[in-house]
Amino acid sequence: MNEQNTEKHSLILAIETSCDETSVAVVRDGHEVLSSVIASQVETHKAFGGVVPEVASRKHVESITMILEEAAYEAGIDMRDLSAIAVTQGPGLVGALLVGVVAAKSLAYALGKPLIGTHHIAGHIYANRIVGPIEYPCMSLVVSGGHTELVYMKSEGSFELIGRTRDDAVGEAYDKVARALGFPYPGGPHVDRLALEAEDAVQLPRVWLEPDSYDFSFSGLKSAVLNVVNQSKMRGEEIRTGAIARGFQESVTEVLVEKAVRAVKAYGAVQLLLCGGVAANRGLRHLLSERCETERIPLTIPPHQYCTDNAAMIAAAAHLKWKQGDLTPLDMKADPQFSLEEWAK
Repeated sequence: MNEQNTEKHSLILAIETSCDETSVAVVRDGHEVLSSVIASQVETHKAFGGVVPEVASRKHVESITMILEEAAYEAGIDMRDLSAIAVTQGPGLVGALLVGVVAAKSLAYALGKPLIGTHHIAGHIYANRIVGPIEYPCMSLVVSGGHTELVYMKSEGSFELIGRTRDDAVGEAYDKVARALGFPYPGGPHVDRLALEAEDAVQLPRVWLEPDSYDFSFSGLKSAVLNVVNQSKMRGEEIRTGAIARGFQESVTEVLVEKAVRAVKAYGAVQLLLCGGVAANRGLRHLLSERCETERIPLTIPPHQYCTDNAAMIAAAAHLKWKQGDLTPLDMKADPQFSLEEWAK
């Protein structure tokens, strides 16, 4: 269904269950958050050192009804007044996605409301719309546990993937390094804290790849960290966790910032958007803010609560489809490999 929507305003309830957060939000006009409720599973998965898909799915099933009710109550709305029901269609863990998709389909059918299947990364990008207007053309630096990408957006709702990770995503690399340093899952915040507190840094390689490439690679850097740790153990030396964390973070952030700034200039973007769970990293936020100020590049970063997985960002992205009248049939399937370009068509 592709008919331009003539309604001026939208009231969208969105559901996000792509990984280990069960979230429901109600958002007006793609940017005004009336409610955003998140049930985190971090404590559950901490015991396993990472997300266990089957456990995540069961936790979503346990939480989804309560979170739906809480979000509607907090927003102070009657569900019959909703414009549409949005849900993360993919990418993500297939079992986790299915919980949200089935809940959204059921709610849309029961209320007689349109359904909007939404791309998870489009959600992260349009979390910036909650902060303020997005100017086009713009560049998005997406950094999360499963994704590290540079996305060029010539106009609203258009996405061109110009760079991606060839191995570990940046969030995944942070968790692996944190594990090597003895920190529990999720490890990113521990490494960030240590890096900011450390007085010196272990020098680690910067992986630039080909001169004209916007791709990323972090597996070699992770291996370099493991090598430093193992050599310290073999020599019976104390592991300098702070210096290693700072060296690792400096290497990661320098590459991310340099490639993002180079992409902005090459594509003539008028704004840079930072998004994804690692956008909450203080070291990255500080370095990117400083560099953008020097280069006079307008930078937008969502507040911490909209960096990690949340349903408000899904509603913000779904608003694009709502305006276009591009709705999703009820036979929609969860798609763990969902492509951003495919969703944008």
